[in-house]
This record gives sequence, structure tokens and C-alpha cells, in this order.
Amino acid sequence: MEPWEFNLRHLRAFAETFELGTVVAAAQAIHLSQPAVTQAIARLETQIGEVLFTRRPDGMTPLATAETLHHRAVAALSLVGSPRVTSTQARAFLALAKAGSYSEASVRVQVSKASLHRSVNDLELAVGAKLVERRGRGLELSRRGRLLARALRLAQAELEAALVELAAQRGDSRGRISIGAMPLCRARLLPAAIVAFQASHPGFAVSVAEGSHSELIDPLRDGELDMLIGALRTPPPGPDVIQTPLTEDHPVLIARRDHPATAGGAAPTLAELARFDWAVPPLGVPLREHWRSMFLDAGIEPPTVIVESGSVMTIRQILMRTDCLTILSPDQVTAELEAGWLTIVRETPASLRRTIGFTLRRDWRPPPQQAAFIRALQGVSAVSMELE
Repeated sequence: MEPWEFNLRHLRAFAETFELGTVVAAAQAIHLSQPAVTQAIARLETQIGEVLFTRRPDGMTPLATAETLHHRAVAALSLVGSPRVTSTQARAFLALAKAGSYSEASVRVQVSKASLHRSVNDLELAVGAKLVERRGRGLELSRRGRLLARALRLAQAELEAALVELAAQRGDSRGRISIGAMPLCRARLLPAAIVAFQASHPGFAVSVAEGSHSELIDPLRDGELDMLIGALRTPPPGPDVIQTPLTEDHPVLIARRDHPATAGGAAPTLAELARFDWAVPPLGVPLREHWRSMFLDAGIEPPTVIVESGSVMTIRQILMRTDCLTILSPDQVTAELEAGWLTIVRETPASLRRTIGFTLRRDWRPPPQQAAFIRALQGVSAVSMELE
């Protein structure tokens, strides 16, 4: 079942019944007939394959399945906002926001362009605002459209979580956790956590999106990602997210094995290393700023950067073929260091230590499996620190 297969009106009828205790009171609260509320609840029970209430002459007693669905449904409905918004409208609008055109969006949701236009127009009427604007030959979401798209994605994430939690109660561990992986977690921390997690949750899929912090933070805020893992930001990216530290990383200066800077045997000075070309991350990346500060704090003009790249693979190949130097975490090139292809030229000051951790949306309530992944992540981090 997909999240937008839920009928939002049915979810409202269910939520009111849960909170008020009777179909009569729920019907009055949302201005529906009693049979309509009864049918809405029955339809939900058919969809999820579970009974939600014990029916009694004096009211409705919620079962455990209703408890699970209720808090997710209420969160999703709050994010949707207007009771006039339908699932069909939400699905169509999110497809348009993702695709950027009615043609591609209609293919995504497998409806005609005319139906998609109608759904988006109806949504604009429901919320009382223009959501899509023409820009030349293309389309662009208005400010209100962007805000609504984020709210609907988060509502979708809540409904997805409800389905995962209901499945878990039936003993079905299938589902997916979506992770945004920044460079520092990819070599050791994230793979170890995935292996540890899937040992106890073999049917649960892990989806990893690689990128920089700037590329991943908006998908996290939109609910497309459950968490980010990597170097934490100072100051934090905003009050809507929470950063949790796991371990520390101490970058080092690295070159190929027979680099001229290593010829003397002793560790070269920063002044000596400044005479060589460097391959480092792009401007704006914290490690690049730390690298620059390292030289400035020593009273040395930062050396020439001939390659700017966030790709460890690219930098590694450049190092092995040139006299370039770089600054990286040893974890990112463990295999190359052990094979003797690369070597650590010099340690860096303690001030360059970076805190590695995970970032979550502040109001996110992890389903049990996602919570288990977080525990696995914390577990492998603790073992890693003990080994060091």
C-alpha cells in the first residue's frame, strides 16, 4: 500500500472517533453522517488488514493498531492543514513539484495531463493560494507552493511510517530507511552500522544517498531522507534539526608513497609542504576552511590549489600520479594506506578534529526499525572509539 492510498477524509473520521470515543460524536465534529464515519473506518480497516476498534453499544474502544495509526495520522493531517485537501491532490502536486512539468508528472502518477491539471487547480482552490507559476516555458512553485510541498512530503513520511509500524506489529519487518551519507561516514562507520542493523532486521532495506551537507539537508527537511550521517556543522543548520555526536575524526596530510616531501625521513614542516600543489575540497566545505586556517595560523600563505573536488576517488587517483598533497581522514583511504600506495606525510593540529554524528528532523519520531538503526550506529561508533 502507498501512503496516498489513504483517504484523508477517512483518516479524519478515524482520528475523531479515536479521540471522542463514539461514531456519533465524530460525525458531529467533522460534519459527516454516522454511516459515512462507520464506512470510513471500515474502509481503513480493509486497507491495512487490521481491526482498529472494539465496537461496543456505548462507543468504540481503540485497539493497539489504532494507537499506532492515530499518532501518525494526526501528525499527517496537521501537516496537510486544510480538510479540503484530498490524497489525489496531494499526490498530483508532489509529482509536479518533483518533475517540474505536467508532462513528466503525469507519467510519474500515470494519469492524464488534464487530470493532473485539474487536481493541482483543485488544490489551489482548497488552500486558497497560487501554488504554481509560469516562468517562460517552464514552471516554478510559488513560495506558498514550496512550503506546501514540504509539508505534504512530511505528511507522506508520517503515513509511510504508519504503514511500517503496522507491518512490524504483524511481524513483517519489511520497509526502508533512507540515509544521507556525507563523505566521512562512507568508508567505515556507515557500512558497519548497516551490517549490524541488517543482522537483526534482514528484511529491512537501507537506501543511501551520497552527497555533501548542502545537497542533503533539504531532502532531510522534506522527509525524503530519515537522517544524515557525517561531519556535524557548527553552528547547527537550524532549529528544525538536531545533531547528535558519535565520534571524532582527525584529518591528516596525505601524499603518494614516494612523494618528494617524504625524502628526508623526518616529517616535513608546513612551510615545506606549502611549496607543493594541493587537491582539496571545494570552497565552503568545512575541511577546506580548516585546511586554510592551518596554514594561516602558522603564518604561512595557503598553498596553490590546482584541484577542487569532494570526491575521494578523484583525489586519490590524482595523488598517486602527481606530487599533489591533500588533507583527508585516514578512514577514507584505509585500503590505500595499508597497501602502501599512499602515506601520511604529517599530522594536523588538534584544532582540526571534526565531530562525526547524525542529524535528524527535530519533530521526527523514528519508527522502531529506524530507532534500531540509530542504536546500531551508536554501537559501532562506541566500538570504533574503543579500538582507537
